[in-house]
Amino acid sequence: MKFIRFTTLILVVAIIIAVLSYEKLISNILLPQYIDWAYETDKKGLESGIPLNAQELSLAEEIGIQNPKKIRIVYVDEVPFPYENFALKTLGEALGFIGEGVINNAQVFGYSIYVRNGYELNRPKLAHELVHVLQIERSNLSHIITQHFSELAEYGYDKAPLEVEAFKANKEYAADW
Repeated sequence: MKFIRFTTLILVVAIIIAVLSYEKLISNILLPQYIDWAYETDKKGLESGIPLNAQELSLAEEIGIQNPKKIRIVYVDEVPFPYENFALKTLGEALGFIGEGVINNAQVFGYSIYVRNGYELNRPKLAHELVHVLQIERSNLSHIITQHFSELAEYGYDKAPLEVEAFKANKEYAADW
């Protein structure tokens, strides 16, 4: 009987500690892993992606990007995510990045825009992604990832301020080429 009480007490204490320290776990362990992975993903994209054409460069300049010639578009079967890392996969599912029924059509990693094959990257959709490039350019990739994860947890995707800013570009540049 004492063993069961002792085990139950230890379990309750462990749960309380886990609940109180989950934010530290995410910010001190998981987020740095994701950020490192994102920098590597950007590097690969810069090496393998295609530069913007004249029309796309003009749009990037109009949006306010300082270095539009650095941008590369990388077409892939699936937008990358560190699925092999169980903890990051679980975090990605919790934040709605990945999971059943979730299709990520495009995502920015620095100056690399990864786009799922078959997804039409028309003018308003490209403008949306270019705003994300601008956000990173105004700050840095590490800060924007941290801010984005925090906003997704607090507001959800549609109301996250970084996404709200990008959705405005969808409307502003709604006319196709």
